[in-house]
Parts: sequence; structure tokens; C-alpha cells
Amino acid sequence: MTESGLSPFAIKDCALIAIATGKKAQNLRELREHLRQIEPGSIYYHFWGGLLRPRFDDPEYHNDFASWIFHSLHNKRLAERLAVINPSTYESMEAVRNELIETIEESLDETEFPTWAERDAQFEFIRYQIVVFDTKLSVNNPKNFVDIIPGLSLGSIFYHFIDAQRRNPNSLDDFQNWLLNFEGEYDVLCQMISGVCSYFTPLKKLREELSDVFKTYFQKEEP
Repeated sequence: MTESGLSPFAIKDCALIAIATGKKAQNLRELREHLRQIEPGSIYYHFWGGLLRPRFDDPEYHNDFASWIFHSLHNKRLAERLAVINPSTYESMEAVRNELIETIEESLDETEFPTWAERDAQFEFIRYQIVVFDTKLSVNNPKNFVDIIPGLSLGSIFYHFIDAQRRNPNSLDDFQNWLLNFEGEYDVLCQMISGVCSYFTPLKKLREELSDVFKTYFQKEEP
């Protein structure tokens, strides 16, 4: 327990296990039809899963749909329109699904003969299973995050900052949720954390930004 009687912040790590759905698309119409029926978790994976894949450190496009449309269908205009979709600004993955479908349909209306991908370059819909690990580490005092965050694995950053926004009822990350238990003492720190972009930032950079937020806050608090 913390000095205030609260449970400590238990640090977890995680990995995403990719699972094939068997659904594939070779053109935009097929992609649209699968998007209408595919489980929300698959859409989540194709937006967020890349963060835990090495190639995401400096991507041309920020989600798998945009990347496939550019590289396999050679439709740069549509790829750029899909690449700017930020799923963290939508209320649910259903809302993201609708945005994807509407944007693709607009492109189909503008194209008389949609491009087909090569058979070995079809879009494969993937779903995922998250595996969570207990690191045996915990935080009793918010100030301790200053020293702990720089050493956290990328899986821990993903779990506590990104996946937390999906699983927590209030759509907040785990850091803010824990700090809210201090009855307003860390409201300013929560506001600073909420200003960190969770989607267009690679995990290494995200870890740095979170570290800077905690350092900046507690440096200001020092007499």
C-alpha cells in the first residue's frame, strides 16, 4: 500500500499475438466488404499493432490499411487520406470502422476501374490476443515514475498508455487512472499526460515524452 493507503501501481508488460482470420482482400471493394463484417479487434490490430512491430519506428503510413493501399494498390491519394485517421480521437472502433468504409467508398466513387493487388500481395485481416506479463515491479509514489519510466519496456508503455485507453471504462491511460485516486493532488500532471499523443508517436519516443512529463512536473514541484 502507498502512504495514503492506496494500492501501488503494478507495472505490467505485454505482447500481441497475431492470429489469422482467413479473410483477404485483393481490391478496394473486397476490403470494404470485409471491413463491414470483421471483428473490431482486427481493426484495432491494424491500427495499433504496428507499434510493437520493428518496422513502425519510421513508417510511411501509420496503419496497415493505408500502407497496403499505397504499396499494393498504388493509390497514394487514398493512402494519404487513410493515414491521417487517428483512432484515439474516435469514441469506438465502430466509429473508426465507419470512417474507413466511408473514405474507401468515396474513393470507389471516384474510380471507374479499381486496381487489383497481386495475388501474393493481398491484404490479410489479422486479429490479436494480448498476453500480459507481471514484471513484479510496482510504484508507491508518483514521483518514482521519474526514475522508472525510462527503463520500462515498450510492451509496458503499450499496455499502460495505449491498451489501457481501450480497456478502461473512462478511456484514460493507466497512469492517469491511478493518479486520480489522489483526490485532485495530481490534476495538473494528468492534464500534462493527456497532452501526449498516443497514436502518431513511436513507442520509444512515447516513452521519452512520458518521462519528460513526469520530470518536468516534479522538477517544478521541488522547492
